Amino acid sequence: MPIFEYHCMKCNKDFEVLVLGNQKITCPACNGKKVKKLLSAFSHKSDGQFSSSKGSACTSCSASSCSTCGH
Repeated sequence: MPIFEYHCMKCNKDFEVLVLGNQKITCPACNGKKVKKLLSAFSHKSDGQFSSSKGSACTSCSASSCSTCGH
């Protein structure tokens, strides 16, 4: 079951969704239905360290997406 990243065109938020089959995607913040699928970078966790091909975009944590920590 893949996790995909989306951008909501209504509230301008980015979010991740675990997609099951032909599931209709809605924004968890505003329930907007007009969403755009984003290109995701590969990442994995090894020895308790987070590693991403995208690199860290957040200064508060090691996540590549601020939707992970809320900053």
